[in-house]
Amino acid sequence: MRLTRASRGFTLIEVLVALIIIAVGMLGIAKIQALAYASTGTASLRSLAAIEASSLASAMRVNRGYWTAAPTPLTITITGATLNASDATLNGPYNCIAGVGVTPCATNALAGYDLQTWATALNKALPNVSGTVSCPTPIPAGTPLGCTIQISWNERNTAINTQSLATTMVTLPYILYVEP
Repeated sequence: MRLTRASRGFTLIEVLVALIIIAVGMLGIAKIQALAYASTGTASLRSLAAIEASSLASAMRVNRGYWTAAPTPLTITITGATLNASDATLNGPYNCIAGVGVTPCATNALAGYDLQTWATALNKALPNVSGTVSCPTPIPAGTPLGCTIQISWNERNTAINTQSLATTMVTLPYILYVEP
């Protein structure tokens, strides 16, 4: 039985074209995997920022004695390990751990200790981080004090193609509004 040319099977060129198509598809899958990995890292940093902001908000709610009567406008900035507050009573080194420091701490000392602890945790969690707590004077007087916690950090921009700027650092903010 003699086979005709059309029924003999695949030619070498057809096989090579199929391999090229498969290779291009595999490269696309690898790029998507790399982008997913980078996006996971970005999401992790954003989650840590949210957790740290919520941590300070909880400490503010626990110490209502200070935060509901804080001198306003109150601005606190944290850059690295440096804490700078418009209320000078917050800037001192405080230790409010039972058995170690002065206990019970005054409300302003406890607020300063909470801010120092928060600054330390913030620097461990996020790269090149800065934090700001801003409590403006309530208008009208007698309304609850509202504070804004803002955290900014640097992270590498994630790119999906060569037109995106994957080599740049982006400063991202996380803002939380809290009424202590």
